[in-house]
Amino acid sequence: MNLLEFLKQEKVYGIVREDNISKAIDIAQSYIQGGLKIIELNCPLDVTKEISRNFNVLISQGGIITSSQAHDALNAGAHIISSPIFNQNLVHFASCHSTYFLPSVTTPNEAYNAWKSRSLIVKIYPAAVMGGVRYVKELIKPMPFLNVLPCGFVKLNEIQEYLDVGAVAVGVGREFYKIENSSEMIDVIKNTISQLR
Repeated sequence: MNLLEFLKQEKVYGIVREDNISKAIDIAQSYIQGGLKIIELNCPLDVTKEISRNFNVLISQGGIITSSQAHDALNAGAHIISSPIFNQNLVHFASCHSTYFLPSVTTPNEAYNAWKSRSLIVKIYPAAVMGGVRYVKELIKPMPFLNVLPCGFVKLNEIQEYLDVGAVAVGVGREFYKIENSSEMIDVIKNTISQLR
């Protein structure tokens, strides 16, 4: 699997941040029914174990900051490990376990160092707080070799803007799951995906 090409194709990286296991599973299942094919789970590993039974979705386990957590995530069925930080030990772990590591960065220096450490894709988090689309555009301008995945408080109407300035895909979470009606959430996801170019 080429994660970079997959993200470019899918454009939306779904994020679930929920401690309630049953609620998290319901949200993830709605994401899948809506057409999302890659989901980051910032949830208990029981959620990962359940959702990993669905072969039509790639699971990124979020919130990973130690190698021990990364190991547990892979054992639970995650395909990718994602972190709110950039950690050289996790780069090494991913290499040793033939998996992908998605580090989060905020500054140009962090983004460059993550790229130099062979992180194929870097999450810009929290993107909205850092300046949104304009920040991502200015970050990429002097470093067009970066493959960035903006995440954090992204609005649905901003997804295409992020893609237009060079993001490979965009992470979206609460804008989807704040919709409590699952059928409505599914419709919103489908409509969002269909409008992207």
